[in-house]
Amino acid sequence: MKLSEVTLSHRYADMGDAFGRRINPTPFKHPQLIDINPPVLQLLGINAAEASNPDWAQLGCGAKLFHGSRPFAMKYTGHQFGVYNPDLGDGRALLLGEVEHQGKSWELHLKGAGQTPYSRFGDGRAVLRSTIREYLAGEALSGLGIRSTRALSIVGSDEPVTREQIEKGAMLIRVAESHVRFGHFEYLFYTKQLQAQQQLIGEICRRFLPDSQELSIGEQAEAMLRFTTKRSAELVAGWQAVGFAHGVLNTDNMSIIGDTFDYGPYAFLDDYDPTFICNHSDHTGRYAFEQQPGVVLWNLNALAHALSGFVSVEALRDCLEQFQPQVTDAFAARMRAKLGLTTEEEGDQALCADLLQLLQQADYTLFFRALSHYRGERPAQGLQECLTEAQHSALEQWLGHYDRRLAREHSDSCARNRAMLATNPKYLLRNYLAQKVIEAAETGDYQPLRTLRQLLQSPFDEHPQHEVWASAPPESGKRIPLSCSS
Repeated sequence: MKLSEVTLSHRYADMGDAFGRRINPTPFKHPQLIDINPPVLQLLGINAAEASNPDWAQLGCGAKLFHGSRPFAMKYTGHQFGVYNPDLGDGRALLLGEVEHQGKSWELHLKGAGQTPYSRFGDGRAVLRSTIREYLAGEALSGLGIRSTRALSIVGSDEPVTREQIEKGAMLIRVAESHVRFGHFEYLFYTKQLQAQQQLIGEICRRFLPDSQELSIGEQAEAMLRFTTKRSAELVAGWQAVGFAHGVLNTDNMSIIGDTFDYGPYAFLDDYDPTFICNHSDHTGRYAFEQQPGVVLWNLNALAHALSGFVSVEALRDCLEQFQPQVTDAFAARMRAKLGLTTEEEGDQALCADLLQLLQQADYTLFFRALSHYRGERPAQGLQECLTEAQHSALEQWLGHYDRRLAREHSDSCARNRAMLATNPKYLLRNYLAQKVIEAAETGDYQPLRTLRQLLQSPFDEHPQHEVWASAPPESGKRIPLSCSS
């Protein structure tokens, strides 16, 4: 369809004032379209030719609204670093509405749209730096086959916004099937709005669990928790397999449908370090890379508590007890694929654990990409190049176990290599690359942003003309400090 034909409905706002407040965005005076995302245009059913429509700059900053849009600031609460905060909500973003395409509803959410009733002392704005990082992160994880919110567009401005320093303001249209967080249910539970909570449970079930429509509210709440638990388990297993650290896994940053949600100080691992902390505000390591499965379970416990008005303690406990085996199974399946294994054996977990121990301080992504070319040769030069000389003997020992495991597969090495190359990415959203793109964009050069976006959308392809984007980071590009304003 044409851009002029896009019409939004707003079932979330239709539920009433218990869920937030209607408010108009504060647009930029002189907006500039920085990028439009063609695959997301396709998701929404908008013609590719509409990418050049001059209205995007106005739509992408709230100066013009889509037909039917009723901007709405969502109210929620949540646990931040384990402490309940009742004062949360859409403080710089507005839910514009939803568009239907091919049987799916996609919600559009304008980030950086100005102050709302939930801004507290914030300015309601976003900066170009953080907007680019979120824009690229959604494409990076989606390209790797991990559920994530995505973004339709970035619009920039010359409007100054103060963070650690004065930066340029920007806005992003985030796209997701749902923007409901764990914190929505916590808000309604702690404020004793059980009728509204029942309404929200029904809405989530209507959209994502249609077979639950005839169930009682208690059965629907339990079905929703089981759905969210399974999706959250699959999500965090995916993060651990690709080396993604979220950085701020508060309950208000957890999606009820198991999408990666609310990007802040995230990072993909360069050197493999399970203790890696990407958020310089995380002084205790609560959200360290290796802690993510545990903290997701902690968040699910908070969600379960918020549903305790509808679900028995026994049923809640049973739901939560499913999480660990679901994570284990999902992670094992992903790691077998990374190793090129099509069957399952009892010793696979030990084989994987031994490799991860070997990879301490080695580049995680480059090693698995090199392993995707391995055919039993000695010396395994491509693999040795990823490690220090002191690690070579340990590598040889591990490869001996790996060779014997592959022999029991009876698989064709060429087919295995092809499958592994489609599982282990060549291109990754490393922080030094994101910083390179940001610095270029701050000078008005947006081509590096577009190039990296395209590479992240097909990260397993060779793209020989862009080899430099697949290089290991320099030492100065590792462990770049990131704050919550990132």
